[in-house]
Amino acid sequence: MNRSKITPIVLSVIIVILAAAVVLLLIFMKNQPIETRGVPALIEIAAMEPDSEKWGVNFPNQYSTLLKTETNNTGTVYGGSDPVQKLEVDPRLVTLFAGYAFSKDYKEDRGHMNSVTDVRATLRINDKTPGTCYSCKSASNPSLWAEMGMAAYDKTPFNELGARIEEPIGCANCHEAGTMRLIVTNPALEEALEAQGKDWTTFTRQEMRSVVCANCHVEYYFKGDGKYLTFPWAGGTSIEAIENYYNEYDFADWTHPDSGAEMIKMQHPDYEMFTAGSTHFNAGVACADCHMPYTRDGSVKFSTHDVHSPLTNPAQACGACHTDVDYVVGRVSAIQGQVAATMYAAEDAILDAIEAIKVAAADGKANAKLIEEARALHRSAQLRWDFIAAENSMGFHNPEEALRILASATDLARQAQLKAVQALP
Repeated sequence: MNRSKITPIVLSVIIVILAAAVVLLLIFMKNQPIETRGVPALIEIAAMEPDSEKWGVNFPNQYSTLLKTETNNTGTVYGGSDPVQKLEVDPRLVTLFAGYAFSKDYKEDRGHMNSVTDVRATLRINDKTPGTCYSCKSASNPSLWAEMGMAAYDKTPFNELGARIEEPIGCANCHEAGTMRLIVTNPALEEALEAQGKDWTTFTRQEMRSVVCANCHVEYYFKGDGKYLTFPWAGGTSIEAIENYYNEYDFADWTHPDSGAEMIKMQHPDYEMFTAGSTHFNAGVACADCHMPYTRDGSVKFSTHDVHSPLTNPAQACGACHTDVDYVVGRVSAIQGQVAATMYAAEDAILDAIEAIKVAAADGKANAKLIEEARALHRSAQLRWDFIAAENSMGFHNPEEALRILASATDLARQAQLKAVQALP
C-alpha cells in the first residue's frame, strides 16, 4: 500500500480516538460529586436547625458578624436601625393611621438579632393578634411550618405560638443545612412565586442573594379568618397590580375614623421596589451586594451577616463597584432628600383630603355619592404614599419609581379633596 494513503487514515483514526477520549473525560467530570466549598464541616447541622450558634461552629465569620446585628443600632438620616419612634419624628402619621395600631406605636426596626424581642414589645400586639405576626421574626419558623403547616401556624394565637418561638432571625431563614445553598423558606413567598409562574429552584445564586430577602422584605397581608399569610403578587408586583388585587378581594385593614375610607396598611415592599426595573437591579446587583458586602478575615473571603444600611459603611458596601465613594454618598443624600420632600408633600395632600372628607361627611346635605368617590380616592392615595413610606430606603432602591408613585399619591389626594368640597351643598 502506498505510504501516502496510509497517513490520512492513521490521522483520522487518531482524531476519532482523541475525540472519544475528550467526550469520555467530559462525561467523567460531569458525573463527579460537587466538591464542598470552603473547609470541611466540623459538625453536622440538622435540617432547619433554628439555633444559629450551632451553624456558627462551621461558619464562625458569618455567625460572629450576625451577632453584631443585636447592637448595630445606628441611625441614618432617613432610617438605619436606631429604634426611634416614627410617630414623634413625623406627627402626621398619627392622623394618617388614625384608628389603626400604627397610630399608637411605629418604631424603626432594629437588627435581625432583635426581631423576636422587638415584636413582643410593640404596642401593636394584643390578645387577638394571630401567630402570623411571627412569620418574619424567627429562625424557628421553617421547622414549625414543616411540622404544623402554615395554615395552622397562622391560626395559632400570637401568645400561644410564642411559647415555641425561641430564636431570632438566623441561618435557617435563608440557608439549607448541609449544602448551605440559599433557599426560599417562607411558604407565602413560594406560593406567590408560583402564582407568577416562577420556580425559584431554577434561579441563579446571584438571583437568590435577593430572593431570600423576599422571605420577609415584601408587602403582605393576612387573608381570611385564619389570617393566612399572603403576598398580593398574583397580578404582578407593581403598586397598581397590588391595588387591583386588594380591590378585587375587597380587602381592608381598617376603616379610617375621620374619612370613613376602607384603608390598606403597606408593610415593607423593599423587594418589589428594587426589582421594578431599578438601575442596580438591571445591572445584576443583589440585595446582599450592598447590605451584606464581601469582606475578609485574613485570607478568608465571606459575606458579612451584619446586615444594615450601606450608608454606615459606604467604603465597603459601595466601594466594590464605585471608585468615588464620597460622590456616591452625596448622590444618595440628594436622591433621598428629593424623595423625602415629595413624600411629605403627599402626606400634606392626604391630610387635606381627610379633613375635607370629614367636613363633607358631617354635613347632612352633602352628596353621598361624591363622598364615597372621595373615600375611594383617599384609599388609593394613601396606599401609594405608604408603599414608599414603609419601604426602607427612602426611595433609593428605585428613585424613579418612588417619585412616580408619590406624584400619583399627591394627585389622587387632591382629587379626593376636590370631590369632598364638591359634595358640599
